[in-house]
Amino acid sequence: MTQSLINTVIKPFKATAFHNGEFVPVSDADLKGKWSVVMFYPADFTFVCPTELGDMADHYAQLTEMGVEVYSVSTDTHFTHKAWHDASDTIRKIEFPMIGDPTGVISRNFGVMIEEEGLALRGTFVINPEGQIKVAEIHDLGIGRSAKELVRKVQAAQYVASHDGEVCPAAWQPGAETLAPSLDLVGKI
Repeated sequence: MTQSLINTVIKPFKATAFHNGEFVPVSDADLKGKWSVVMFYPADFTFVCPTELGDMADHYAQLTEMGVEVYSVSTDTHFTHKAWHDASDTIRKIEFPMIGDPTGVISRNFGVMIEEEGLALRGTFVINPEGQIKVAEIHDLGIGRSAKELVRKVQAAQYVASHDGEVCPAAWQPGAETLAPSLDLVGKI
């Protein structure tokens, strides 16, 4: 990735997802108008991926209470997502849409495609209601992510969006002090 995706608007896409026992269309338009998390992972029926998706499923209710929809994406098809959902107790608990990206268009749009393998890196993106990417995190395939830490990042992004002139310091938690950048703070932190 040669250019940061932060504050860019997501690129157009159309795909099919497995969601609530059905195949449903999903596009970039579905990610706008609310906060969204797009979570890329390499492949179904693998090792680290189900641990991450299961962790996200465990935090999904909290995210939806915050007005956030989660979308998982791999270069598998929506048919493969259904088969994995039917075969795995961990994946069966997923309630968010599982998008199939067999052409790699979405993975390329977000800069996570591993061209030589036809797989996506572990990428997590927080998107505001205007469709702008506010958080972009990309991991090597062997490094799993934490949904709990993602929830904190979404909370911080939502706070900053609704409190003009304030920023969240490291490890900020809801209810903790924030900062209002100014000349008076320079060299005092």
